Amino acid sequence: MTETTNQTDSLAVSIEVAAPAAHTFETFTQRMETWWDPTHHLLPDTVAMRVEPHVGGTITDIAKDGSTCTWGRVLAYAPPVRFTFTWDISLQWEVETDLSKCSEVDVTFTPVSETQTRVDLVHRHLERHGEGWQGMAQAVGSPTGWPAGLQRLAIAART
Repeated sequence: MTETTNQTDSLAVSIEVAAPAAHTFETFTQRMETWWDPTHHLLPDTVAMRVEPHVGGTITDIAKDGSTCTWGRVLAYAPPVRFTFTWDISLQWEVETDLSKCSEVDVTFTPVSETQTRVDLVHRHLERHGEGWQGMAQAVGSPTGWPAGLQRLAIAART
C-alpha cells in the first residue's frame, strides 16, 4: 500500500516492499525499466534505462534504435540506503536545460525486517519548475505518477 502526502512544494510517497533493502535498491536504480511506466518516457520506444551508479552520474532512457535521452543527474548514490537524483524535465515534458528549473527526487530504503523494506520517496523543490509548477506536482502525485511507480516497484522487486 502506498501513502501519499502533498506538501506545498513537494510530494512524499511511501510503500513497504516484500524484498530486502539491497535488492529493492538495486531494482529501483539498476532495473528501472522493470517498474517505470512504459508510457512515461520522453523518448519514444524506450526499452532500457541506465543509471550511472555514482554522484555526478546520469539517468538516461535508451530507445530500441539506440538513441538516448538523459533526463536526470545523480546527486546521492549510497546503496542500499539512499538514491537522490534531479528531475530535469520541464513543464512541457521535455528535457529541461535550465538546471535552476529542475526538482529533485530523494529515495530512502529502510529495512523493516530481513525481507521487508520501507521505501520513502520525496519529490521536492517542485516550485523550481516555475510558473505552472503545480501541474507538475499534480502529475507526479496523481494515481498514475509516483504512487503507481512504487506499486510497480514492489512487484518488480519480488523477482
